[in-house]
Amino acid sequence: MISEAKFNKEIDLIIVNAIREDIGDGDHSSLACIPYDAKGKAKLLVKEDGIIAGIDFAKRVFDYVDPGLKIETLIEDGSEVKYGDICFYVSGNSQSILKSERLVLNAMQRMSAIATKTKKFVDLLEGTKTKILDTRKTTPGIRALEKWAVKIGGGENHRFALYDMIMLKDNHIDFCGGITKAINQTKQYLKENHIDLKIIVEARNLKEIEEILQNEGVYRILIDNFNYEDTRKAVALIGDTCLTESSGGITLETARKYADCGVDYISSGAITHSVYNMDLSLKAI
Repeated sequence: MISEAKFNKEIDLIIVNAIREDIGDGDHSSLACIPYDAKGKAKLLVKEDGIIAGIDFAKRVFDYVDPGLKIETLIEDGSEVKYGDICFYVSGNSQSILKSERLVLNAMQRMSAIATKTKKFVDLLEGTKTKILDTRKTTPGIRALEKWAVKIGGGENHRFALYDMIMLKDNHIDFCGGITKAINQTKQYLKENHIDLKIIVEARNLKEIEEILQNEGVYRILIDNFNYEDTRKAVALIGDTCLTESSGGITLETARKYADCGVDYISSGAITHSVYNMDLSLKAI
């Protein structure tokens, strides 16, 4: 996974680019009717039950726009919230609050939706050893926010991007000319370039799992689009040789059944790409 420093840099880039995109040469709506030295206060109001996420991100946005803004936090990231809850108050320059408003809401609404859906998976898997993972099926440009939200919801991050883990999927294997060849060439590449990355290999059937197990150095096997019976067989075959991950259209309705097959992880793109934003608003008071 990426370092904390690199992650924070990604968050900073998101803020800088989002403010540039939204404000351009000025927030003319505010400039036109609000004095530059006017002071105000607003509250972050919850309008839908769920898991709140993005409060720490909001603080970073407010600080970037205007370090003079003051935040009074009432509810922390990861908390269960209900309609009518107030998460924080922000006070200070009115124009600065309005400049920050849309980025704060857009981010928090999406992050809270992701955290809420992730928490549903986490609750379903309670009592098993299986953990829920996200994927790279994220919104371009805001991946760091979405993966942050998964963590807030109690899930775990898969690799962040193409550079921090090797994942040999079906297309890699087919383009390379086979599983064993792909694994061997990958290990050679890592050795020659002095790169230390874990290797995950995708399997489409039990025969491919048997071939993967003939090779050393595989960190995790991705058991892709298997039914429950074959997943149990795959877990038995793999044993303690490496970690196991089920993937492929796994939903809230099927996740527990896959967990009961004994896999270490379940990965789901749906926790980031198929959510409806949680209803929040920033209201002047």
